Amino acid sequence: MATRDTIVIGASAGGVQALLKLVADLPANLPAAVFIVLHVAADVPSLLPSILGRDSKLTVAHARDGESIERGRIYVAPPDHHLLIEDRRVRLVRGPKENLHRPSIDALFRSAARWASPRVIGVVLTGALDDGKVGMRAIKLRGGIAIVQDPSEAPFPSMPRSVMQEIQVDYALPLREIAPTLEMLSHETAASEGSYVMPDEVEIESRIAEQKMEGDELIASVERIGKVSKLTCPDCHGALWEINDEDVLRYRCHVGHAYSAEALSDGQSQMLEVALWSAVRALEEQVVLAKRIMERAKKSQNNLAVRMFEKRAREAEEHSSRLRQLLLSEKKGDVDEPVIHGDD
Repeated sequence: MATRDTIVIGASAGGVQALLKLVADLPANLPAAVFIVLHVAADVPSLLPSILGRDSKLTVAHARDGESIERGRIYVAPPDHHLLIEDRRVRLVRGPKENLHRPSIDALFRSAARWASPRVIGVVLTGALDDGKVGMRAIKLRGGIAIVQDPSEAPFPSMPRSVMQEIQVDYALPLREIAPTLEMLSHETAASEGSYVMPDEVEIESRIAEQKMEGDELIASVERIGKVSKLTCPDCHGALWEINDEDVLRYRCHVGHAYSAEALSDGQSQMLEVALWSAVRALEEQVVLAKRIMERAKKSQNNLAVRMFEKRAREAEEHSSRLRQLLLSEKKGDVDEPVIHGDD
């Protein structure tokens, strides 16, 4: 009989310390493979395997595309790649971001639910926003176990709390109790894989993450699970489809980017900030050009041109100043929990 031999863990802000504790507490004879996604910056080398490996009784390493999955090993998602499970092998895909992240927790959890079904144990630790919520629901739909770090002790409780708000988790535990619980559950017999139906959206969205579809098939697949909205994708600026999901408001574009409503709002805010800073730059360039024209006009004693471009420079300076003050005040008043951008 199969046991619960696949453990998938997701973390974001505050996640390094949480993972250090959890991994150090896992036993050397753990009869399961462990997969970890931590939100990290794409352009910063990840030191997470060496950091976790210092106190781990298990082998810890960055996952390698195509390698066979072995029990007693910890596979860490490398920067800028989704970590996926596919038919007892590891897949690394540099596909579209999900919830503004690559690697994405949802992408890992969904692939685990698809291929390992009741053998999966999902764990969501400290983190901002809500990556992992939809993936954890897929795990539950396929008969897996859902564990979250107790939000009351998590440095950034948004991720575990968002999971608890949407699904009935099996365990909400202090960090110190998660590893012993994983050890206990990993020895349990899991139900047969045929006991749980594969939901269409789990199958389709897993295949989208794998990036094995041609363009026409990808568009048709997104249309099967959603309806086109009036919103645009912050990453590629294409149309977004609102997924047919009664429980979670979420979106996908035909390229493959995916967003919860909260992540989409965050992405739109980032896109708006970029646009506003571009406007500041354009206005300040207009000031420079207007003043240069004024200098030439003064030399030729063209008073009409001097007055016109003096007014244009003054107005551009005023608009630029107001936009800059708005942007700086928004930054100062931002109380959202930050998402971790590195292994520190």
